[in-house]
Amino acid sequence: MAMKVYGPAASTNVARVLVCLEEVGAEYELVPVDMPSGEHKSPAHVARNPFGQVPAFQNGDLILSESRAISKYILRKGGSDLLRESNLSESAMVDVWLEVEKGHFNSAMSPIIFQTIVVPKFMGGKTDAKIVEENLQKLRTALEIYEARLSKYKYLAGDFVSLADISHFPGAFYLLGGPHASVLDAYPHVKAWIAEVMDRPSVKKVAELMKKPSA
Repeated sequence: MAMKVYGPAASTNVARVLVCLEEVGAEYELVPVDMPSGEHKSPAHVARNPFGQVPAFQNGDLILSESRAISKYILRKGGSDLLRESNLSESAMVDVWLEVEKGHFNSAMSPIIFQTIVVPKFMGGKTDAKIVEENLQKLRTALEIYEARLSKYKYLAGDFVSLADISHFPGAFYLLGGPHASVLDAYPHVKAWIAEVMDRPSVKKVAELMKKPSA
């Protein structure tokens, strides 16, 4: 039975899960959730994700929420080395940088994506330039640290690719395609690292799903 992912591929959190499924070559079904109509707050969906958010994930009787936890489950189930669990020190560094991605990169990118894409394109509103600039500054602060790290190591957790790297893909996808892609120009090591992440076959496949209007 194929695993099910509930939510639109265009969601960064859904895309994070999808890229892990692609990494392990898993069979899965992407089940649409109509966000504009509020389907994510419906009783049926809340039963899968109690916070009424996406994604929700189902594998037989197991139902999970929270994209990074789902991603770890998928990689463990698929026998992937992207968590480096055979090496305690390396797996700890993966966890550290996955937390950094959530707390520093994604926390800055989420309001930027919301203000520059969701508000004008889907809500018919006007971008709040102040919010965007505040979060661009937060992003720059994080990227300075990333630049220093990536000047010493090929990837964030060390000289090996991991979930900590590919978890940045959804936010990076929207950064590269948005009006503030030039922010990366000041960070050549970060820019090269993102380019390598974006070149992974799994990432390319999910990126195409994210571009589809119905995704």
